[in-house]
Amino acid sequence: MVKLRLQRMGKKRQPVYKIVAVDARSPRDGKFLEDLGQYNPTKDPHFINIKEDRAIYWLNNGAQPTDTVNSLLRKTGVNYRVDLMKRGLAPEAIEAEISKWKESKSAPVNKKVAKKAKETTGAAEVGEASSES
Repeated sequence: MVKLRLQRMGKKRQPVYKIVAVDARSPRDGKFLEDLGQYNPTKDPHFINIKEDRAIYWLNNGAQPTDTVNSLLRKTGVNYRVDLMKRGLAPEAIEAEISKWKESKSAPVNKKVAKKAKETTGAAEVGEASSES
């Protein structure tokens, strides 16, 4: 059985993971069939890079993602794309749905970033006002 799972890389206390397709019997950091992307949990926000076409290929051929990889596939929209493909939608309709989904997911993040920027500029203005007094 083929699994999609993480392969640890990086230094001590600074993990970086490869997302790989492997035979289920192989060890965590052993041989893999194909490299599907990267995941860096130490960056803020987390860095996730997945080759969507290859991940979809393996999922369609029966590969089972681990819980963590399934979560990453859900966050990047790969699982949603596979679901839309199974429903039989046209490729144009799938792209429209995915772009709409990505916009809805990025809206709260953009709002949070704008709020944080506003707070930092507000704090800087307060700091300037107190230094002038």
